[in-house]
Amino acid sequence: MNTPENIAYTATAEVTGGRDGHGATDDKNLDVDLRAPQEMGGPGGATNPEQLFAVGYGACFQGALGLAGKELGVDTSASVVNAEVGIGKEGESFGLSVKLSVSVPGVDKDQAQKLVDRTHELCPYSKATRGNIPVEVVAV
Repeated sequence: MNTPENIAYTATAEVTGGRDGHGATDDKNLDVDLRAPQEMGGPGGATNPEQLFAVGYGACFQGALGLAGKELGVDTSASVVNAEVGIGKEGESFGLSVKLSVSVPGVDKDQAQKLVDRTHELCPYSKATRGNIPVEVVAV
């Protein structure tokens, strides 16, 4: 297991009530009600953990895309990352899957896929999920 040499930042959040509860970061920049989606038998109408994971992974991946772009000489400033996080039964519990669809305007699809593949090697979320859940990264 790789461990970061120096932790530059630690996010801290408190959650009460699980999927039908409330979550907030210690600085209150994120303060959300949580509800299970209707598709999972919940009431919906509020944020769920999969949405939060999709936003976090998408943002992290796009940041890493900028690093990969510099490395490969590709301008990624107009890129868009669409993150899909699925949840479903896995044995006695549930499991996740991720699909990241990445658009890099002005870059041909083969070069964009090379860029996305390199980004997948660099992204901290990709490193955290590698070997644990299926993650598909696609240049569109």
